Amino acid sequence: MKKWLFMIFAICLLPAVFAINVDVEKHSKNEVMILDLNQPAVFNISVTNNGADSSFSFYTFFGGGMEPKEEIIIKKGETKNLNLLVYPRDDWNLRGLTTFDYFIQAKDSSEVQESLSVNLINLESVFEIGASDMNPESEVAQVYIQNKVNFNFENLNVKFKSAFFNLDKKINLAPNEKQSFTIELNKENYQDLAAGFYTLNADITIDDINTASQGKINFVEKDILKTTKEDYGLIINTQIITKTNEGNTIEKTQTILKKSIISRLFTRFSPEPTLAPEREGMSVYYTWDQTIKPGESQEILVRTNWLIPFLIIILIVGIVVLSKKLTRTHLNVRKKISFVRAKGGEFALKVTVVLDAKKYIERVKLIDRLPPLVKMYERFGGEGPARMDKERNKLEWDFEHLDAGEKRVVSYIVYSKVGILGRFALPPAIAIFEREGKIREVASNKAFFLSQTRNDDY
Repeated sequence: MKKWLFMIFAICLLPAVFAINVDVEKHSKNEVMILDLNQPAVFNISVTNNGADSSFSFYTFFGGGMEPKEEIIIKKGETKNLNLLVYPRDDWNLRGLTTFDYFIQAKDSSEVQESLSVNLINLESVFEIGASDMNPESEVAQVYIQNKVNFNFENLNVKFKSAFFNLDKKINLAPNEKQSFTIELNKENYQDLAAGFYTLNADITIDDINTASQGKINFVEKDILKTTKEDYGLIINTQIITKTNEGNTIEKTQTILKKSIISRLFTRFSPEPTLAPEREGMSVYYTWDQTIKPGESQEILVRTNWLIPFLIIILIVGIVVLSKKLTRTHLNVRKKISFVRAKGGEFALKVTVVLDAKKYIERVKLIDRLPPLVKMYERFGGEGPARMDKERNKLEWDFEHLDAGEKRVVSYIVYSKVGILGRFALPPAIAIFEREGKIREVASNKAFFLSQTRNDDY
């Protein structure tokens, strides 16, 4: 009976004999194991030896092993700070927060069991990227990358790519560190983009391991519509109205142009107005409704050609001047000829000169000359000439005065015994008169006669 009691007492006493007397305290927190990198998770602990001097080793059945692998000597009452490194395994499918056991074994093979927790993640879950809000007037942008875990990265290559900018950086990122960078913007790269959210991509490389991360850029709405006007040319006037959308929203705009009822007749538009012209008094209003996308420009071309009305005005002025000139003529002299048949068969013409007074004139002298090869038949219609110079073939009539509207007609006959063929011309008659103390002179038209034979009738 005493033998069985001793055995039971010995069995109960065994754990007390083989257990080690240590205190373990964990100091680090939020440890991670990044599976893609095959890098260990690091746990910082302190071990206090409450028993006899001894050497201690550490091991676990979790993962691909634990360091330190060598034994650690801790004297009685001594406390040592240690970093335990636990490596991942290639065949793991575990993800997320995991708790595992590890063991501290003394030199006499006595040991104690402890536990640790670690977050198992892939590299793609480590980083966060983003950028500040932007608008079409922004000159710079802020872009950042943040390490979301308790892990130190060195020689990290990051390539940011977006519709607005590109940036390459080589950096170190401490645990949970966030780094920001300022980028100067080139507005030509995004002048066609509309407001909204755009993707920011980052290609991240460490130790030849690549991963990608995505963020977003908020392209804030901004209305910027710029209008420029050109106006040149006098005779052919050209107006160009250009509207450019430098914002990032679709702009609806209206352009109204005023023209007079005269200028509108000589004006062409490109493009044509979208609304029918509206008339108010002496003005006509033309309207264009336009929808302009970001980065787009639209122009309205208005061309007024004053050359045609200018020529019309010149013609009208010429007619007016000529009319005034004719109405201002105090005396009109007209000369005409007609064929007459002579008894002797000679070539004969009747010459008639008409004086038409527009105003009252005095001391009127009419002078007419005969062409060579003809002789005058001394028989006159109306008043006979005051003087005749047969050698110089010259005739003169004198009139004391002519009242406004009064007409005087004189005529005479010339003949030639030599037949005349072709065109026969008589020189113009000259009238000299006095009006309001001034001597004036006017000439008649030239008179022509076309003859084929001396016996033709006309």
